[in-house]
Amino acid sequence: MTEYRTAHDTMGEMQIPADALWGASTQRAVENFPVSGQPVPAPVVHAQAMIKWAAATANEESGVVDADVADAIRRAADEVIAGELDEHFPVDTFQTGSGTSTNMNVNEVLANRAKQLLGEDLSSDVVHPNDHVNASQSSNDSFPSAVHIACARTATDVTLPGLARLAASLRARSEDFADVVKSGRTHLMDATPVTLGQEFAGYARQVELGHQRVERALETITELALGGTAVGTGLNCPPGFPEQVIALISDRTGIDFREAEDHFEAQGSRDALVELSGALKVVATSLIKIANDVRWLSSGPRTGLGELQLPEIQPGSSIMPGKVNPVIPESVRQVGAQVIGNDAAVTVGGLSGELELNVMIPLMARNVIESLELVGRVADLFVDKCLDGTTATDAGPRLVEQSLMQVTALVPEIGYERSAALAKQAHKNGTTLREAAIADGVDAELLDRVLDYRRMAEGGVM
Repeated sequence: MTEYRTAHDTMGEMQIPADALWGASTQRAVENFPVSGQPVPAPVVHAQAMIKWAAATANEESGVVDADVADAIRRAADEVIAGELDEHFPVDTFQTGSGTSTNMNVNEVLANRAKQLLGEDLSSDVVHPNDHVNASQSSNDSFPSAVHIACARTATDVTLPGLARLAASLRARSEDFADVVKSGRTHLMDATPVTLGQEFAGYARQVELGHQRVERALETITELALGGTAVGTGLNCPPGFPEQVIALISDRTGIDFREAEDHFEAQGSRDALVELSGALKVVATSLIKIANDVRWLSSGPRTGLGELQLPEIQPGSSIMPGKVNPVIPESVRQVGAQVIGNDAAVTVGGLSGELELNVMIPLMARNVIESLELVGRVADLFVDKCLDGTTATDAGPRLVEQSLMQVTALVPEIGYERSAALAKQAHKNGTTLREAAIADGVDAELLDRVLDYRRMAEGGVM
């Protein structure tokens, strides 16, 4: 049977599992919010602990916290940051909208672990979650700051590297396919010739621009609300505290964080998260388009377009032997859909700030962190299990001769209406455009000059 210990907060006593490092406030939150079974994302908890780690130093130097207590808090925070105590953060994402429950969860775990490091009993007040760990802070400035730190770290470590690899892979494929001439398509119908390389260069540029969009959004994410405390005025925050804490966090993460220019903006709104989520939605839109094109171009192998050959990585059907499906592009598209859905919730969260505080921060944190991770990971997957092994077939070059839309290059020579009539006649008779044009009396040397598909793909007048 589970053993319990008794802990207390300002509302009274609570029974807590004996091996749990959290306290009464956390236990109340666990019992109050049995909603999703999904705790606040670990990167946010680790970032919150990083704030407490830096705050312990600033509070020690200003005389707010004794040196031995500050040292124990830092040591405990290091364990949380390293992920060694993740099982002690059970509070559901769908909790109090300020993230107070998670802030107190971190405060209590750090206080109790610091007591252990000092050789004290958990019932001791030698390290207090509010008076010591939370000193000079409020949930209202530390939790949104932790969310920003977590987003910046996840984007830097996961999202941006994944997008950079994806863009590089698409660029490499565009160079490999530079001389593969094929029919262009608009409205899913035949159009003038292009190269497969041009198509892939377009995809690469989409991803490169998406990478830039995420980078730009990080410029506001790196502004932190620390120093505003409860409502933005900075009550109970010693002079120099936010600057010192932020400098320590910047040095530890290698990311240039800075104090918010206006603390009322930094706590009353979450526009920076909405902006970052919006950038991720654009990236998701690009990924869906690219993955869908790859699916179309690889469709077949005998009754589709079949212009690309994707790596065969798993059987495609439980009933049709030999079938292989474009499973990686399908995964990419599903990620894109999830990111777009996450953005809708983030948008609602962002517009739900009232007066001095937004109270949908945990929801927004959960969705933005998930989107950042999904985009980065699926980008790597797309490269490793699909794009790097994709090759061109002979279907594109072989079919381009059958297209009738190269007639467009004849328009400056014989006019639009005669060109249209030739295309219709060729389609009706099942002949190539060249055959129809010769039958209609168009000069063969003119056709040789104009119907140069590689030159058509380069544009200009033929």
